[in-house]
Amino acid sequence: MKRAFPILAILTAVLLSYALHGALISAPTEQTMGDVQRIFYYHVPSAWTAFLLFFINFIASIQYLVRPHRRADRAVKWIAIAVSIVACLAAVGVAIRPVSYGVQPSAVAITGFAITGIYFVIRAYFSEEGTDALALVAAEVGVVFCTVVLVTGPIWARPVWGIWWAPADIRLTSTLVMWLIYVSYLMLRRFSSSSQTARLAAALAVFGAADIPLVYFSIWFFRTQHPQPVIGGGGSIDARMLQVLLINFLAFLSLAGLVCWSRYRLEVLERQLHQAQAFESLEGPRNSL
Repeated sequence: MKRAFPILAILTAVLLSYALHGALISAPTEQTMGDVQRIFYYHVPSAWTAFLLFFINFIASIQYLVRPHRRADRAVKWIAIAVSIVACLAAVGVAIRPVSYGVQPSAVAITGFAITGIYFVIRAYFSEEGTDALALVAAEVGVVFCTVVLVTGPIWARPVWGIWWAPADIRLTSTLVMWLIYVSYLMLRRFSSSSQTARLAAALAVFGAADIPLVYFSIWFFRTQHPQPVIGGGGSIDARMLQVLLINFLAFLSLAGLVCWSRYRLEVLERQLHQAQAFESLEGPRNSL
């Protein structure tokens, strides 16, 4: 694993460099918005990465809550399996009778399998304490990427829409609420000294995850300034732009994975150190007797 880290770091650097070249030079200039549209190649991948990290936080938090309870753990496992089955059935239904929102059947099926796959990967490779550490790390890195979304959005909106922020826009407002929820999660983890802090934070994470689908689906069910999604929805995009977008998303995923890996190792070491210090503080009075 130690050898894999520098390899991932080099791969991340190469991907980010190539993605930067694609976003600023290779991608064609959008006819209506001009060069300011190139923020799109950072705004959208940052949002996708934040969604994924917050979802990992959600799954890890659920597992941290149910692992001590055998029946609950088993029930959640079957729920995760049922999600993929329901997603497949829903994809078939969408293929037979397309919905007016432009949802693609493949997007529905892939989402269901991804949810189940992520659940079982975390369940297989992380212990109970490991899921708590993973949830914390995913929230920290997710907040960073969500901050990038909230910063690049108004920069893009000002020359295109003529305003920095539209308070009535449900996509903008729900994204800000999502950011505030996870900042609150991190503040709870940082400043609370209760023995139940981890479980309280996990419960908050489960609650906060309810805002993720609202953010994503808001442009389909509410009137908003944002266009339809270019993947899995009713929007469209030039093939060369799509290629650059996906490369940037892959680069951002690689960067997020690298940071999460490093931060997770640090978090585990910090917890081991605190446990060792607590053990020594208990052994000290005994040895003196």
